[in-house]
Amino acid sequence: MSPRSASVNEELRRRSRERLLQATVDLVSERGYEATTLGDIADRAGAARGLVSYYFPGKRQLLQSAVHRLMHRTLTAALEREPVPSGEQAGREAMARAIDAILGLAVEKPTLMRTHMAGILQQEGFVACDEQRRLAALLRETMARYGTADLDAEYPLLRALLMGAVVAVLIPGAPMPMPRLRAELFARYGLDWRLGTPPDGAPPGGALDRLLPHGQR
Repeated sequence: MSPRSASVNEELRRRSRERLLQATVDLVSERGYEATTLGDIADRAGAARGLVSYYFPGKRQLLQSAVHRLMHRTLTAALEREPVPSGEQAGREAMARAIDAILGLAVEKPTLMRTHMAGILQQEGFVACDEQRRLAALLRETMARYGTADLDAEYPLLRALLMGAVVAVLIPGAPMPMPRLRAELFARYGLDWRLGTPPDGAPPGGALDRLLPHGQR
């Protein structure tokens, strides 16, 4: 039997890493961070336990990479959802979809996202992994489509606003309603409430009046 080529080995490593990332998302969502061990993750992924430490220096770094991968995949799916916008409104629709995708994760996977945000605030802080870089590149591309002139200045602000909104949704005992936060972000970027994936019901607090041009109210 001939040895596997370098490209085949690289693909197998990529798939193993992907399975570990997905297993992390699934288990932390189901059980929470403390109740999930690296051994549990390896077992769920069908991988040797030594592979976890081979790819990641620790559980916290693994979780950050897993959540950034999930965010990237969720954002990609939102931006590619049919009908794909075109014309002069395409950039605004893309920005609306990006905001909705990130806020949606806070609502759909609160345990996972709460753990992720808490981890970023730990002493080791923010991990700039490959998954995070792909997410950042896609968000920057979305901002460029929206028409942002100074990406270096505006991208960190968008990231901070999205992180703040996610935290506000997830605060135990005093969460902010997602539609209220969505309305504020849409107002900040001048987006029509009806873009993206608007939540059920009317926008809160007269947000539609603030967001629509005068002739469309």
